[in-house]
Amino acid sequence: MTDAPAPLADPHLVYDPVAGDGPKDVAILGSTGSIGTQAIDLVLRNPDRFRVTALSANGGRVALLAEQAHRLGVRTVAVAREDVVPELREALSARYGTGEPLPEILAGPDAATQVAASDCHTVLNGITGSIGLAPTLAALEAGRTLALANKESLIVGGPLVKALAKPGQIIPVDSEHAALFQALAAGTRADVRKLVVTASGGPFRGRTRQDLAAVTVEDALAHPTWAMGPVITINSATLVNKGLEVIEAHLLYDIPFDRIEVVVHPQSYVHSMVEFTDGSTLAQATPPDMRGPIAIGLGWPERVPDAAPVFDWSKASTWEFFPLDNEAFPSVNLARHVGELAGTAPAVFNAANEECVEAFRTGALPFLGIIDTVTRVVEEHGTPAAGTSLTVPDVLEAETWARARARELTARTASAEARA
Repeated sequence: MTDAPAPLADPHLVYDPVAGDGPKDVAILGSTGSIGTQAIDLVLRNPDRFRVTALSANGGRVALLAEQAHRLGVRTVAVAREDVVPELREALSARYGTGEPLPEILAGPDAATQVAASDCHTVLNGITGSIGLAPTLAALEAGRTLALANKESLIVGGPLVKALAKPGQIIPVDSEHAALFQALAAGTRADVRKLVVTASGGPFRGRTRQDLAAVTVEDALAHPTWAMGPVITINSATLVNKGLEVIEAHLLYDIPFDRIEVVVHPQSYVHSMVEFTDGSTLAQATPPDMRGPIAIGLGWPERVPDAAPVFDWSKASTWEFFPLDNEAFPSVNLARHVGELAGTAPAVFNAANEECVEAFRTGALPFLGIIDTVTRVVEEHGTPAAGTSLTVPDVLEAETWARARARELTARTASAEARA
């Protein structure tokens, strides 16, 4: 292990691009989503520690974005959808008083990337999906600390991210990877035997593949412990999200796939564990709440007091752990395979899954059709050429092909079901 490449995320290293007193300037990407709104709650409760300079969002919740901008006093507001700029300007004008200057408005598909490169200390990338890749690369290239909740950008562009990131520049915000990050602080890399990533099991824990044939979108969105956006929630139901997290753990910590294990923990109290060579296992545990991992991402190496709830140890509780049912949920093993292929394979896996999740949400694909279609797209993509270096055009081309092929296969499935 001592000869392995340096990990992207290392709790022993601190990258501080703008040292100084006073609150950290933070830019939040995906501010109206689940991660963004919880990050803003944390910031508002800790004005002495954090100050938000810029916000970006897709543009689907303009009134909320305007409210956030005014309450935080940001310099810049960005939206991906140019068509909502008039509505956003009107919403901002209604919030701001007479003579009070409005924030700068950026719009278009590159708006979040511009915010990621703006003048600040830390960029929190809370965007969902591979569209977060360009902002991730922009933040790293601009020398910002990157609090990374957008796992897809690391997964589809792993070599690109690793080429740009400086030691300690990335702090993981996913609950599982924030947990591993904290547990790894207890030892050296040479002490680590295994990473254990926990999974709640989603809404379908304990069901067989046959049981999953007729589940509905409403069933898949009924997550037992976490409140997340619809895409991530469905990914949790298929356990694709856990497969993505295995790839992410491999890339962040440079631990081989055969030493990254997934276990089902329904209570979602233990967010992940590190097993050390002396037999000790360190677990990071809190009640399910993303404000804890967000606080690690924004505040490290300092902890933010009262960032998240704590356990009431005066009350009895039971914590359970079960092995993963790979037959009912083959997505984790597929993700391992994709991660070992590397190259553009992870981009194909992720893009095909995004298309299939959308098809499931609209009724064009059954639940089991998600992973079955993704598997076929990955198989058709084949093995990436050995020895080639990944580029952004490679990723975009692979994603475009995967999305088109997934849509073709989905249309065939819908047509076949209509004829049945």
